[in-house]
Amino acid sequence: MTVMSPYAASLLEQEARSLQTRLARVRPFALIEPMVPAAALLPSAQSALERYLVTGRRELQALVSAFQHWLAGARASATAAEAQRRFTFLRLKFNATLTQFDLFNDVITQRSEHENGVWLSGLDAVAADALALPGNYYRLPPVVCYLDRGPGAAIRRARTRLPGGGENPVAVVRVPRERMIGSGIASSLIHEVGHQGAALLDLVNSLRPQLQAMQQSDADQREVWQWWERWISEIVADFWSVARVGVVSTLGLIGVVSLPRVFVFRLSPDDPHPIPWIRVMLSCAMGQALYPHPQWERLATVWHDYYPSATLAPETVDLLRRLRRGMPAFVQLLIRHRPAALRGKTLPEVLDVASRQPAALLSLYRRWENAPAQMYRAPPSLVFAVLGQARADGLVGPEEENVLLAKLLTHWALRSTLDTSFLCASLDTRAPAPARAPLTFH
Repeated sequence: MTVMSPYAASLLEQEARSLQTRLARVRPFALIEPMVPAAALLPSAQSALERYLVTGRRELQALVSAFQHWLAGARASATAAEAQRRFTFLRLKFNATLTQFDLFNDVITQRSEHENGVWLSGLDAVAADALALPGNYYRLPPVVCYLDRGPGAAIRRARTRLPGGGENPVAVVRVPRERMIGSGIASSLIHEVGHQGAALLDLVNSLRPQLQAMQQSDADQREVWQWWERWISEIVADFWSVARVGVVSTLGLIGVVSLPRVFVFRLSPDDPHPIPWIRVMLSCAMGQALYPHPQWERLATVWHDYYPSATLAPETVDLLRRLRRGMPAFVQLLIRHRPAALRGKTLPEVLDVASRQPAALLSLYRRWENAPAQMYRAPPSLVFAVLGQARADGLVGPEEENVLLAKLLTHWALRSTLDTSFLCASLDTRAPAPARAPLTFH
């Protein structure tokens, strides 16, 4: 065995110090990100991110220090290969963790963009409202939105393990830039929120046994029930979106999956999303079951006219036919499902579907035409449902909708900022503050 040379040990020591230098440049977001107050994160999200940053920095510092301590004591006994192997794994861990810091940094940096920053804060308020359920069924995690390219949205759920290690402190929702800022953005945003809600309620795991039971009891539709089980995580998120904002969810979905014909009918066993053609049809079926109205049949007919299925391969036509035939039973299973987390209630009950029937939404729209101030006081997800219904009925055009939503997002951002400021100002400063670990940087 050849002991490592002093030169090899010196190089690794310098590399370890370089990691420490890089780590020292990771500063609190509150010190480096300029933005107007209305665009800022809510304190719960800001605090969660800052504490994650502090904890991660301390852990990385400890890892580097441990390597340096080992290197100092192993110069006379370890080989250069062993020292290099240890440092390589240290650097991989270090870079993976810093990647998470950079993700949150990118998310917060957008808050300094003119208009976009404030609108993102407004979308935070929409997401929080769409995720909140009366009844204390779960602890609401902070939700932070950011913009990115591409037609679809995505979420990195709160309380899941990050690739670099540690638990994600907030739900981070990626919103497609091309959807800003029409009502269709609600479809993408609330679908992703639905993923977070489903995880908090453990909906997918509670539904799977029922879907597997149907595969055993319904032999004629066994394959259909197998597909529903395979796609259930995405279907539950779509269900959440339809239940929260109604027809605008389906209209927004059509906007996302209106692709070249070959993609609309592509069936991939590895894709958790339903075939796009079936996904829109299922959205219409869920809408019809939750909000009976002729609009759902009209949408399904238009979708079929956009992408006629008769010319497909016979086996594909047969599968699509069987999936459509199985939709009513499947949708009823979703509607009647009573997961343990909801303590005997169904999803439509806790998502307040009764208040979002098309007639009720149009009645609200007519009322808000005469008293616009009432719209600004309504829950954000309800506002999107009302405007989406008005858009579907031809009462609001895209230009008017765009202007109105810009004002609403700005209002929700400002309201959340002022509400938080008022709450902080109204706290009794004489009461002793609870002991908490300080947010210090070394």
